[in-house]
Amino acid sequence: MSEVSFPRQQARTRRFSLGVPRAFTPMVGPDGPLVLFLRSDAGDDPVTHLWRHDPATGRTDRLVDARLLGPDDDAIPAEERARRERAREQAGGIVGYAVDDIGTVVAFTLGGRLHTVELATGALATHPVAGPAFDPRPSPDGRLIAYHAVDGVHVVSLDHGPGQPGRTRALVVEDGVSWGRAEFVAAEEMGRDRGFWWSGASDRLAVARVDEREVPAWTIADPANPTTPAKVHRYPAAGTRNAEVSLWIVDVADGARTEVVWDRAQDEYLAAVAWGEDPLTLLVQPRDQRTARVLTVDVSSGHSTEVYAWQDEAWVELVPGSPAWVGRRLLTVEDRSELGEGGTRVLCLDGAPVTPAGLQIRELCSARSGSDGDGATAGEPGVVAEVLASPADDPTRVDPYTVEVAGDGAARISSATAAEGAGVRRRIPGRPPRQAMAATATPWVEVTSVPDRPTPTVTVGWSARDADGATRLHVHALEVLAERPRVVARPRLLRVGDRQLAAALLLPTDDDGQRRLPVLLDPYGGPHAQRVLAANQAYLTSQWLADQGFAVLVVDGRGTPGRGPRWERAVPHDLATPVLADQLEALQAVAALEPRLDLRRVAIRGWSFGGYLAALAVLRHPGVFRAAIAGAPVTDWHLYDTHYTERYLGHPGEHPEAYRRSSLVDADGRLPDAVAWEPPPPALLLIHGLADDNVVAAHTLRLSSALLADGRAHQVLPLSGVTHMTPQEVVAERLLTSQVTFLRQALA
Repeated sequence: MSEVSFPRQQARTRRFSLGVPRAFTPMVGPDGPLVLFLRSDAGDDPVTHLWRHDPATGRTDRLVDARLLGPDDDAIPAEERARRERAREQAGGIVGYAVDDIGTVVAFTLGGRLHTVELATGALATHPVAGPAFDPRPSPDGRLIAYHAVDGVHVVSLDHGPGQPGRTRALVVEDGVSWGRAEFVAAEEMGRDRGFWWSGASDRLAVARVDEREVPAWTIADPANPTTPAKVHRYPAAGTRNAEVSLWIVDVADGARTEVVWDRAQDEYLAAVAWGEDPLTLLVQPRDQRTARVLTVDVSSGHSTEVYAWQDEAWVELVPGSPAWVGRRLLTVEDRSELGEGGTRVLCLDGAPVTPAGLQIRELCSARSGSDGDGATAGEPGVVAEVLASPADDPTRVDPYTVEVAGDGAARISSATAAEGAGVRRRIPGRPPRQAMAATATPWVEVTSVPDRPTPTVTVGWSARDADGATRLHVHALEVLAERPRVVARPRLLRVGDRQLAAALLLPTDDDGQRRLPVLLDPYGGPHAQRVLAANQAYLTSQWLADQGFAVLVVDGRGTPGRGPRWERAVPHDLATPVLADQLEALQAVAALEPRLDLRRVAIRGWSFGGYLAALAVLRHPGVFRAAIAGAPVTDWHLYDTHYTERYLGHPGEHPEAYRRSSLVDADGRLPDAVAWEPPPPALLLIHGLADDNVVAAHTLRLSSALLADGRAHQVLPLSGVTHMTPQEVVAERLLTSQVTFLRQALA
């Protein structure tokens, strides 16, 4: 039997994500510390199961075998399929779960069916539901499960004991609108993937009401199956109406509703909601996203009070975990342009920065009071926060840090990991123990990726007191079952050009150091995504492409994260010029370092924003780029969603020139700013999934029509039934091999 090729292996393993532990919940339950997580049984097994790890003994047990509960794909509700698309979820089986605050019960859905498992006994129960269910959430006390079904929120009472089906009832349902789910832009752009939140007392729910009736109705058809009805998709394109989102407090006992009141005409985006032991807290933004307001809510009246706000002349960046309360003190992550050479994304306590200039905060992972001794002084209790950040001198690194702020405001920052050297590390702190278990330390999980190893490592840590009173750290590794890639990535990480652009150069594994090499740029290049990282698995596809005979160059230019606010804010009202200029600068700079790069044979490929950048390159600089592969490209920014597009380009009615400057196709179907193609013309391949509901196929079709009208030869590869993330195994494999064939012909 012939060896499986890398493209097939990558497709079969879902980009080597199968078999890797994920979705961790470290916590302390009634029986002590535990870590819940998801993992499939092998690197090519797409069925994910629920596991339990004991940090004290290092033992790992399967808590729920998804295969024993029946198929997953048969009855997944449309809302759950949309959630998976927004989350780029590629596996099946149990792909999400939630656990109550005291660690007694876990809830999850499988094929629209609702299941719970008791952690103490392992008793599994299947509960009646009002319809295909998704996003179940146990109440903090573990007695109720709220879930979304048939566009409403329903509740199951777990009052018959472990393993017994509960009783389900509708809590809030309304014809024509949806209750309890995230609208499109919240899930796709804001990082808010849920639509209801429990009170700490388990007696109320805060529920989002989503009215999409005024949002433009787009249709997504399947041209390969003309008998299949087209699906209606409510898509808020730039300049059009957003969904009307309000928040209501619903009494679980009787369903009584109280509307949360804030100025929704001023702040129409509900960016984040948090509830539990802290006050019901909202983060809201106006449509131009230049302000963020933190509101607290009186749950009896629904009245909201603004407790903090901050502004930015371009936009306020939404950062995971921010805002967060520690007692009466508020933690936020904000951009301060005055701190450091390029500005700094800092952690702020009550509005005052507590992390140093240059340390770029990427996520606020946890926060707690320091009144137990760390971070405290006499008087006001201190605060201890755990964050993910990149150091000032290396945006390719991501490390966990602990920030201890004393009561007098003095701050101390320390590394929260024992690992050394470059890498991408994520630490998942454990949930704070309940009051009755406060003497028990909370476990944590750390996931580490490094430049010289293609598979991440996952470790669990837990501190325990021995019989002699000494504290000992227990550290165990969770088994990673991912397949080993059939390529070995050898990225050469560089800082090039006047702007010290972060770049990675990959050469063929069998390179003899003598031959001239055609160049393939392989960027994403846009906001919110970083390609150049100190992690080997980030370069596996690029290395395989290099092994086909190319010098592959990956570049992060202006607008990409990791280098501070001013770097990210170099793209307002122009997503084209600075982004493309940085790719060109890096190309020239790297060619000066490595003269064997053949600048007469340069191509570029990309997907999504990277596809846009590839098409942009060959249209505006055809003398440099001889070929381009544009996958799922945004070609007309009028057709992309409000929250993302208007953040960078503004409202199209107010800044039409920004859309003309940044789009590949104008309103008249022409190619603005395109440069004439001299013979021989460059080659352009457009690829698009016809079921894509994020970057719809109209983008590629409009560009193709404009190219045809202008007499520019090109190729179009439509993918029937394929969405934005191309999860199908055969499609994903053939996409890579067909691209190499196209590039070889174009650069011959």
